[in-house]
Amino acid sequence: MRFLLYNICYGTHGNQKKFPLLGLLGGTTNHLGEIIKFLGEKNPDVIGLVEVDNGSYRHGKKCQVEHIADQLGHFHSYRSKYAENSRWQQVPIYNKQGNAFLAKDAIHKEKFHYFDKGMKKLVMELELKEVTFFLVHLALSFKTRQRQILHLYDMIKNTDRPHIVAGDFNAFAGEDEIRLFMSASGLKNADVNMQPSYPSRGPKRHLDFILHSPEITVTDFEMPRVDLSDHLPLVLDFEIGKKSCT
Repeated sequence: MRFLLYNICYGTHGNQKKFPLLGLLGGTTNHLGEIIKFLGEKNPDVIGLVEVDNGSYRHGKKCQVEHIADQLGHFHSYRSKYAENSRWQQVPIYNKQGNAFLAKDAIHKEKFHYFDKGMKKLVMELELKEVTFFLVHLALSFKTRQRQILHLYDMIKNTDRPHIVAGDFNAFAGEDEIRLFMSASGLKNADVNMQPSYPSRGPKRHLDFILHSPEITVTDFEMPRVDLSDHLPLVLDFEIGKKSCT
């Protein structure tokens, strides 16, 4: 099975290269097509997308997730990354920002959890036939991020299925920042070489992670050097049912 994690920056990176300060506010229609082409070439079974637009003017008031899913022929699941009672739900553009899963096979179950601290609170849980995925986008503040990581541990500690925890952790100290979380949960880093994923033009920080339970065996891992977002994508090939050697 292949899992691809990608913070796509709302599909605005093409604008950001031209207009660094205002690019995030620009349209995405043309650039999103390049991202879809890349995703199709990698042919993942499951995709975890961080920073997707659910229908602001950026993409002509159309949901990026639905458009991507339609082009790839995938099932999809989307949710705003802000809690329902968050003041950010009342702010234009922000209320269309979220995260998403796309999957070739039918989604068995989906759940949406929320941290008790932080601006971005969403944790998406996706259950497929043999594996469960958790998708996160953690806080920029170190103190808040540590609270979220503790809460995340509470969410996953009783998971009795093979599982993957992935996302943009915003861990500016890299794996060192989440080492205790990994030890307590038994999760392993699919990227044994701890490659930096940000910024894509010259990666220096290890912000994005794919962590997996021991029942999952990593058969291949790569971080393609594509400049379609400010983050690099992470691609994991894995099998289920064996102890990983990583």
